[in-house]
Amino acid sequence: MRYFRFYRLLLLSLLFITCKEQETKKQEPLKIACIGDSITYGAGIENREQNAYPQQLQVLLGDGFNVKNFGVNGNTLLKKGDYPYWKSNTYQEALAFKPDIVFIKLGTNDSKLQNRVHLDSDFVSNYKELINSFKEKNKKTRIVLLLPVPSYAQDTSRIWNPVIKNKIIPLTQKVAFETGSEMIDLYHLFVNEPKLFPDKIHPSALGATRMAKRVYESVIQKVENNNKGFNFSKVDKKSESNFYGYKQTNFNFKNIPCKIVTPKRIAKGKPWVLRARFWGHEPQTDIALLDRGFHIVYCDVANLFGNNEAVNRWNNFYDLMIESGFSKKVVLEGMSRGGLIIYNWAVENPEKVACIYADAPVLDGSSWPGGKGEGVGSKGDWQNFKNVYGITSEFEMAGFRGNPIHKIEAIAKGGFPMFHVCGDADKVVPVHENTKIFEKKIKEAGGKIEVIYKEDVGHHPHSLENPTPIVNFILQSTSKIQN
Repeated sequence: MRYFRFYRLLLLSLLFITCKEQETKKQEPLKIACIGDSITYGAGIENREQNAYPQQLQVLLGDGFNVKNFGVNGNTLLKKGDYPYWKSNTYQEALAFKPDIVFIKLGTNDSKLQNRVHLDSDFVSNYKELINSFKEKNKKTRIVLLLPVPSYAQDTSRIWNPVIKNKIIPLTQKVAFETGSEMIDLYHLFVNEPKLFPDKIHPSALGATRMAKRVYESVIQKVENNNKGFNFSKVDKKSESNFYGYKQTNFNFKNIPCKIVTPKRIAKGKPWVLRARFWGHEPQTDIALLDRGFHIVYCDVANLFGNNEAVNRWNNFYDLMIESGFSKKVVLEGMSRGGLIIYNWAVENPEKVACIYADAPVLDGSSWPGGKGEGVGSKGDWQNFKNVYGITSEFEMAGFRGNPIHKIEAIAKGGFPMFHVCGDADKVVPVHENTKIFEKKIKEAGGKIEVIYKEDVGHHPHSLENPTPIVNFILQSTSKIQN
């Protein structure tokens, strides 16, 4: 009996110690390493020990996270750069930290004249080696590549924005695609914001706040547990390609060309954007949503001008997406003539629409391609428009009610929010013949619509160079705003 009590006490003691060890392990903070140059370090920021972006990130995340600033002034990603990150003691300290998440923001100094000569030969391989060095220390670590912020400096021999935009960023996206690393597009987050760069290169404390908030969103984002995306077993899979750092899969469904771009981590609820026409044009909104876990998809309805065949194609494609477990409410995105299909589909399927983002949209075929108002029109497209709608006479055209401009009451009744971006000097799709009439009547009918009118801008460029207002509208409409 005495031995039994002894072993029982021993077993309970061991169980208590094991539970304590597991509890301690659970309470260990998640380790986050912020790798970078002077922008990460916080150069030029007053009281950088509190105001550099990694320190602000720590405050936002609070207990349960251990954020370390491993930024080094002037450092390059390139091993052959003038001051390689590889040779710094800070790099070794970052490796020894064995982080759970690594945010890498390098590349700005690689745009200098003496460094950019090595970009084509070494940048991708050096970046992959840097990523692997952290994975060797912690196989489960999350790697997130931060695209460099823009530079507003004018010295072409120093940090130079055209090199950042046209060389560093595409190479970084190539690395993200080939390694499966996540990305955050900081570049477009700071476009047209020179006031946030007091010395034209380094963000201010307020700029660091913007960086910290965006990185914070990535850390706390709710994602699907199994990260299971689209089921390609039911389609004729054709090919894969790189869509700005993300995997694009091209395939046919019912003999219709389709595309799906997959995020690295799928947001909870599997939100998705169905884009109409002009695939890949002004992609900054799509990239920002991919960064946040949305799928971007396309089902070809070109040259159908939103007619019944186009609507039926999208009906079938929608059903295919739902079979793969995607959200039952889709974000619709349409530029120019894409406005015809997004609204004609929405009015037939209002309960399936999360929101609509329309950019310089055609809402009345008589305006474009018809050119019956002040717009230039397009003779060939106008004939195609009439053909696909079976219109053979001016009498039939006069009675035609298949444009979104004719369906305003039904659209407003659908209840989904709408967001338009238009140039107020558009001579192709005149805004006063399309969005301005539409906006006024939608509001009169009780619908929800916001419009940004770009002063002295024509039909192009589409979108906003900094897409934050569009992205925030979509996040709000799909309940994906992070608090």
